[in-house]
Amino acid sequence: MADQPSSQGNEDVSTLVRKQLDEVTRNSKSINGSLTRYILNTRTVVDKEKLKRETFGERDTRKRNKTILMVGEAGTGKSTLINAIINYMLGVKCTDRIWCEIIETKEKQTDSQTKAVTVHDVFVEESPFSLTVIDTPGYGSTEEKYNDLKTTKTLYQLCRDEVHEVNVVCLVVSSKITRLTDKQLYIFDVILSLFGKDVERNIVLLITHATQKPVNCLNAIKESKVKYAKTDDGKPVYFSFDNSHCEAFNEEDEDTGFDEEYHKAAWHKNEENMKNFFAFLSDSKPVSLSLTENVLQTRKQLKAAIDNLKERIKQTELRKKELEQTKAALEQHKKEKKDSNNFECEVEQCYKEKVPIQSDWWQLGKEATCCSVCEENCHYPGCWWVKDVYWCSVISRGKCTVCTGKCDYTQHVKEGKMYVTKTRKVKKTNEDLKKKYEEESGEKMSLTSRLENEIKENEREKIRLVEECYHCVVTLKMIALKAESESTLQHLDFLIEKVKETGNTERVQKLEQMKKHTTT
Repeated sequence: MADQPSSQGNEDVSTLVRKQLDEVTRNSKSINGSLTRYILNTRTVVDKEKLKRETFGERDTRKRNKTILMVGEAGTGKSTLINAIINYMLGVKCTDRIWCEIIETKEKQTDSQTKAVTVHDVFVEESPFSLTVIDTPGYGSTEEKYNDLKTTKTLYQLCRDEVHEVNVVCLVVSSKITRLTDKQLYIFDVILSLFGKDVERNIVLLITHATQKPVNCLNAIKESKVKYAKTDDGKPVYFSFDNSHCEAFNEEDEDTGFDEEYHKAAWHKNEENMKNFFAFLSDSKPVSLSLTENVLQTRKQLKAAIDNLKERIKQTELRKKELEQTKAALEQHKKEKKDSNNFECEVEQCYKEKVPIQSDWWQLGKEATCCSVCEENCHYPGCWWVKDVYWCSVISRGKCTVCTGKCDYTQHVKEGKMYVTKTRKVKKTNEDLKKKYEEESGEKMSLTSRLENEIKENEREKIRLVEECYHCVVTLKMIALKAESESTLQHLDFLIEKVKETGNTERVQKLEQMKKHTTT
C-alpha cells in the first residue's frame, strides 16, 4: 500500500491492513472464479439522473483528501483501472487471490450508470489520505453529443458546488493506439476546455493494456498536441498498467486453466507502477478550480456574445442596405429633376419579432434569456437549470454582459420565445424622410448627406461589435488551457470574415493561426 512507514510499524500496519481487508471481504458480495471477486458495499450519497456519489469506508476528517478526475472513452479499461486503485489502497496482494470492485465490471450496467458522472469517495483506514475519484462516462458518441453536453454541465456544477480543487486529471488511453481517434480528441477537448492553464502540470497519462513500454502510444499522444504534465526533460508524465489478468476472469476460468506465473508477473509490475502513481499523487499540489469556473463563465459569455453579435451585425447590414436603397432612390429622383415633394420609394426594412422557440419534447435548454428593453437575445440556449434570471451565466453582478444596454437582470425574461430578425417591404416618402432626418435631429442638411452619415455610423457600430467579440476570444485564450475548443472554433470562420471587413490584417492572422493550430 502507498506510503507505508518503514520503521517499527511495518509489521503492525500489515496486520491492521489484513484485519481491515478481512472485514471488507466479509461484508461484500463475493463471486467465485480464478480470483474471488468482492463487490464492495458503498453508500449512495447522491443519486440523480446525471450525477451519482457513492462512499466507501468511514471518513477520517484528520486526513487530507486527494481528488483525481478520470477521463477516457469506453473500452480503455478505465473501470478496471479505478478498481485497481482501490485494491492498491486496500493492500490486496497477489497471494490473496481476490479482486475487489467498487465498479462492478462484469455485470451489465444500467443506462443511468453508464451516462452519469460518478464520484467515488474512498476512505481506507490505513491509507495516508482519503481519495475522491470522479469518473466521467458517456463521452464520444456521435449520436449522443447532447448527452455529452449534459455530462459537461453536470461536471461543471460538481466542480462549482462541491469539488473546489483537483490533484490529478488522468487521461486514460490504451497502449494499442497508434494515433488518437477523432472520438478521443473530442473527449479530451471537451474535458480540457473546462480547465484553466494552471491545471496543465497536473494532467497525467494512464496507459492501459501495456505489456511493454508504450512507445507508439506516447508518440501518438505527442503528435496530437494534447496538453499534459512533462518531466524536466520534456517527456510526458505517464503511468502504464496491464490489468488484463483482472479483466478476463470468470467462473469458468478454473476449467480453462489459470496462468499463475503470468498472473504473478502482471500483478507485481502493476503494483510497482501503482506505487509510483501514488507517490506522484501524494506529492501533487491541488489546483483550485476557481479559475476553471472563470473559464466556463467566460466561455458561456463569449458564445452568448458571439450569437448576439451575429444577430446585431445582421441587423446593421440589413439597415445599411435599407439606407443605401433609400439614398440611391433619392439620387435617382434628383437626377431626373422630379419634384421632391412627390418622392416615394419602396425599400426592404428590417424589424424584430418575438416568436416561439421550436424544439423537440426531449430537448432541455430550449429557452432564451432576452432583454425586453434592447429587444435582444442574450443567452440561447439558456441555462436550463437556472430558475431565476439573476443566476443566468450572462448576468454578472446583476447586469447583463451581452445586450446593447448592459441592462439590469430585472429587465430580462427567460421563456420559450426569442427575437427573430425579419424584413418587409415599406414605402417611404419625402415627408417621412424629412420628419426623421430634419425635424428629429434639428439639423438642416440634405437628406442624402444625412443618409450617408447614418450609413457610416452603422459601419462604426459593426466595427465596435467585432472589436468586442475579438477581445472576448483573446481573453479566453489567455486563461483557458484549451481555448480552441469545438465550441469556439465553430465561430472562428465568422469572426475571421468580419475582422477582414474591418481591415485589421494582424488580427485576421492571429485568428487564422488559432484555427490552424487546432485543425492540424
